[in-house]
Amino acid sequence: MTPAPRAVADRELTLPAPRGACPFSPAPAYLDAHQSAPLTKVSLWDGEPCWLVTGHQQMRTVLQDKRFSADARVAGFPFLSPGRRQLLTKAQPSFLRLDDPEHARLRRMLTGDFIVKRAEAQRPQLQRIVDEALDRMIAKGASADLVRDFALPVPSRVICLLLGVPYADHEFFEGQTSMLVDLSTPPEQIKAAMGTLNGYLTELAERKRREPDDSLLSRLVARGELNEAECAAMGMVLLVAGHETTANMISFGTLALLRNPAQLARLRAEPELIKDAVEELLRYLSVVHFGLPRAALEDVEIDGTLIRAGEGVLCMLSAANRDELVFPGGDALDISRDARRHLAFGFGVHQCIGQPLARAELQIALGTLLRRLPQLRLAVPYEELEYRTDKAVYGVRSLPVTW
Repeated sequence: MTPAPRAVADRELTLPAPRGACPFSPAPAYLDAHQSAPLTKVSLWDGEPCWLVTGHQQMRTVLQDKRFSADARVAGFPFLSPGRRQLLTKAQPSFLRLDDPEHARLRRMLTGDFIVKRAEAQRPQLQRIVDEALDRMIAKGASADLVRDFALPVPSRVICLLLGVPYADHEFFEGQTSMLVDLSTPPEQIKAAMGTLNGYLTELAERKRREPDDSLLSRLVARGELNEAECAAMGMVLLVAGHETTANMISFGTLALLRNPAQLARLRAEPELIKDAVEELLRYLSVVHFGLPRAALEDVEIDGTLIRAGEGVLCMLSAANRDELVFPGGDALDISRDARRHLAFGFGVHQCIGQPLARAELQIALGTLLRRLPQLRLAVPYEELEYRTDKAVYGVRSLPVTW
């Protein structure tokens, strides 16, 4: 086995780095940095120094160490754009951007809704949502934009049902959240989108207070432990994360399979591999492609490298999920690979709370799509596709298909 490279002091690399020719691969600069070291000192867009973590084991160490803070208000926290600074410091912080014990207190309020048992019990309902979306898409003819007609409606309907958000409002909240995950959105537009979405969710929470139902948002309001701002912040992070990541995984995962016909053929022949295939796609695509930011609260030494208090750290999931020490041949898609150690959902106390639901959605959506449309193929040349390189959640902007 090749020994793990040691960390180095500096590298002329400014984050975020651009993607290369292959849309499925991480930015070449991240992979090049990893060849030299799993921890690299780099610069952010504004010239601020930051540690780039690309090694799988080193990333697990950072993400489970309480000396690294997820709170954007902490000194040295790395921001990837002016808009991200506005988004993460000016709004009511969600539990994702808080450290324990406050993070744990808020997260516990959601745990029961996202346990594996609950996600498994929801499978019949998820199957109905997927089938209905496919029925509508197929009824329009023998071609569609898979993003608009399938990949986005499925998780949007699921998260609306879970939170108690009227699906009739989906175009509104999809538009607002799209601006929030775009690194190029100016701070003033971020502020406006946050205010608009926050106002919507605050009003919805108040409606749930007056007219309770069986939704997650209604249960949060009924607990009486959160004020309106905290309820809205909780709803916002679930609304954004609940459809952006899963929607892009459905469409981008479909494209990855279409571009790997041998893997696609095997999955069609062995549909029982869908769970393994989803884990491998999560690893291979790593749609949260700008990484997970942290800030050191005190001096921490990792593999002989000292990260000082007040220094920012960016855990680049896409690079760690290609770490050859953990995933040999990781640049290739292999649906029979044991990819369970991937970090697509993060790691440690802040790892994605919705991962059981996301897995169930992806398994059902991709499995059903391939079963019902055995002749599915691209309707445009592959080279004409455009990608969400400026978004915090990566994927394909549209996916014209036919069958």
